[in-house]
Amino acid sequence: MKTKKRWALTMMAGVMAFGLAACGGGATESSKPAESSSYPEKPIVVVAPSGAGGGWDKTARSVAKVAAETKLVEQTMTVENKPGGGGAVFMAEYATKDTKDDYKLFVNSPPILINNLKKEGNSPYGYKDTTPLAQLIKDYGAIVVPADSKYNDLATLMNDLKANPGKFTVAGGSAPGSMDHLVAVLPAFKAGLDPKKMKYVSYDGGGEAIAALLGGNADVIATDASSVGEYVKAGKIKVLAVSAPERLTGDLKDIPTMKEQGIDAEFIIWRGVFGPKDMSEEAVKFWSEKLKALSESEEWKKELETNAWVGEYKNADEFKSYLEEQEKLITELLTALGMQK
Repeated sequence: MKTKKRWALTMMAGVMAFGLAACGGGATESSKPAESSSYPEKPIVVVAPSGAGGGWDKTARSVAKVAAETKLVEQTMTVENKPGGGGAVFMAEYATKDTKDDYKLFVNSPPILINNLKKEGNSPYGYKDTTPLAQLIKDYGAIVVPADSKYNDLATLMNDLKANPGKFTVAGGSAPGSMDHLVAVLPAFKAGLDPKKMKYVSYDGGGEAIAALLGGNADVIATDASSVGEYVKAGKIKVLAVSAPERLTGDLKDIPTMKEQGIDAEFIIWRGVFGPKDMSEEAVKFWSEKLKALSESEEWKKELETNAWVGEYKNADEFKSYLEEQEKLITELLTALGMQK
């Protein structure tokens, strides 16, 4: 790749704040109150398109928890896990059957772009089939091995993987060509390995990928850095590297970055909240206000600290512009790896 195509994938998501104003068009002083004032009138579901324990699941549960604690949302908010295809199975249903369901939101991250742009297991649906509401956080990728692994640094693992790629089972919580796969592929590619030779096994969420690692069904996994802290503290795993631009804080403060170990790779995982494509103006206005307030609350800041996340909020217009830019960057990355559709 040319210099401008360096393997530093900075995926910092744009939080979508809703700038649409809900109004009762043509209303007069004698008219009944605008319908926007009545939303929401029933419980709200926030979907994590994966199994329990991964980044989407934790983000969805944190949003629901803080919305209740702060009383920003008085209606009950429940979280549903809908795994399958690294989010693609849920998107197929959501983009075709739930296009006007104001009471069903979901959490996503770069896979909403990657799944739509990759060649293998391609999803015909992407962010343009939704209403992006807000980006709330950013996270990073981590390369993880079992606690009893002989590997203690990324460079040694990459050298052995390059020498004998068929010997290693690399796993992740997203489909081939998707986010976890790219987190694993980037350092391997920089080490000189043909990505097509890597044996990658996908699971529905970071929690299942970690379970596979602990159960001896994988030699190494690529996953969200924020999802591994409890396993590090319990002495069950070793984190060889994180894909952040600099060292993280908290449980992973002693883990070197990929760049520190001579591998010029960076991968930032944004996470945001989305609604249906034909979401009503009153619902968009409601969530625009509530998610912005949530991101500024002390309760949310505590969730960020607890989960080793970094808060990064962008409004709807900023998020949409960012997603358009990311489409181009991810297309370039997948093309270089021979994974584009």
